[in-house]
Amino acid sequence: MTLQEIKDAVKSGKTVHWGNEGYRVIKDSIGQWLIICDFNSCCWGLTWRDGVTVNGEPEQFFVGVNGR
Repeated sequence: MTLQEIKDAVKSGKTVHWGNEGYRVIKDSIGQWLIICDFNSCCWGLTWRDGVTVNGEPEQFFVGVNGR
């Protein structure tokens, strides 16, 4: 998925995962795009500081089954 596809999916209410279903992409209450680990609640930016380069390869991101 491209960065824009990831953001559009999250904005439309779909759950986007990275690598496996234990990691989710979210937009937090102050507008930051983050990858959060459901196992330990650690998180990091969806992109590098440039705001364009995604943390991870595009093929590692996917929408969960039934959008969740």
